[in-house]
Amino acid sequence: MADFLGDIIHMRYSEMVGYIAASLVFATFWMKTMVPLRLVGIASNLFFISYGILEEANPVLVLHCMLLPLNLFRLHQMQLLVKEVKQSTESDLDMSWIRPFTTTRDMAPGQVLFRKGDEAKEIIFVMSGSLQIPELGVTISPGDVVGELGMLSPDKTRTQSAICVDGGEILVITYDQVRQLFFQNPKFGYYFMQLSTARLFDNMKRMQREIERLRAGGRIEAPISAPPLQP
Repeated sequence: MADFLGDIIHMRYSEMVGYIAASLVFATFWMKTMVPLRLVGIASNLFFISYGILEEANPVLVLHCMLLPLNLFRLHQMQLLVKEVKQSTESDLDMSWIRPFTTTRDMAPGQVLFRKGDEAKEIIFVMSGSLQIPELGVTISPGDVVGELGMLSPDKTRTQSAICVDGGEILVITYDQVRQLFFQNPKFGYYFMQLSTARLFDNMKRMQREIERLRAGGRIEAPISAPPLQP
C-alpha cells in the first residue's frame, strides 16, 4: 500500500513538473524579444530535464541536456550584443576601429572628389587635410564625414560637390560594406544612426538660420523650402 501511494505521489509530482515545462515552452511562443525568450527557454530546459529524470524519459532528457547549453550560449551572445550597443550609446564617435574595412586614398589640393548629381556609392572619412562644399561654403575638417546621406536618399545621387582644399588622406567605405557592417556590428549601426541624425539636425539648423537671415532682410515673408542636404 505504501509503495502504491508512493508511486501515485511520484507520478503526480513528475506530471506537475512536465506540465510546468510544457507551459514554459508555450510561453516562449508569446515572447517578442530574444533575452526573455532565452530565459524562459532555459527554465523550460531545466524542468524538462527534471521531468526526464523522474520519468526516466531518456529522449526528453537527452534533448534538453543538449538544448540547455545552446540556450545559455545564445543568451550570453545577446547580453554581449546589448552591452556593445549600450557602450556605443555612451561613447563618442571615434571611428578608428573602422579603418580595416575602408580603402585609404590620398587627395591633392583642388581635386574634386565628387560633383553634385554624381552617383553616390561611398562614405568618406577625412583623416587629414580638408574638403570644401562649394554650394554651402562649408569646410569638412579631419574627423568629419561626408557622403552618409547619399545612402539614405531615394535616387542615390550627390546633392552637393566636395573639393579638396589642401591635400590629405581620406578613408573610403562603399555603401555595400556599410550595409554589411550595419547588421553585423551594433556599434557601427548605432554610430551610423547618430551620424545621419546629427547631419539632418545640422542641416535643419542651417536652414533655420538662412530663413531668419532672409526674413531680417525683408526678402521673404513666408517659410521657404529647405535647402539641399549635405552630400
